[in-house]
Amino acid sequence: MSKVTRATRQLEQAGVAFTVHSYDYDPDAASIGLQAAEALGESPDRVLKTLMALADGKPACVVLPSDREVSMKKLAAALKAKSAQMMKPADAERLTGYKVGGISPFGQMKAVPTVFEASAMGHALVYLNGGQRGLQVRLAPADAVATAKATVAAVVA
Repeated sequence: MSKVTRATRQLEQAGVAFTVHSYDYDPDAASIGLQAAEALGESPDRVLKTLMALADGKPACVVLPSDREVSMKKLAAALKAKSAQMMKPADAERLTGYKVGGISPFGQMKAVPTVFEASAMGHALVYLNGGQRGLQVRLAPADAVATAKATVAAVVA
């Protein structure tokens, strides 16, 4: 497994301090985020999942703890949209250039509005997908928000 991805390159170019962590990705896991947290021996609220959504039909990215669900109503409000829905996996892969299970908020093929769940900001360090299945990056949440040019909002259900 390569430890260099578009995501890690973007973090390096931004001068962000981060560490890379690999784990055995289980494509059959009921929850990819929870499986990653368990494999890393970390609390699920520190291992964040990256989801792709549509807000008023336009692509958006949302990052939240792996043990939580996104509220589409709150996500729409955070993006100043009337409605939001999950993006189809094939569309998410095409848009981001990453495979589902390996989607990172960093280094996507096309920049889209990104929202980080506010509760994730309470940790000194969090894990996010590093741009491929089984690869996580650990960094300060404020650095993640700055690099992704994200908005911070309460978006969990």
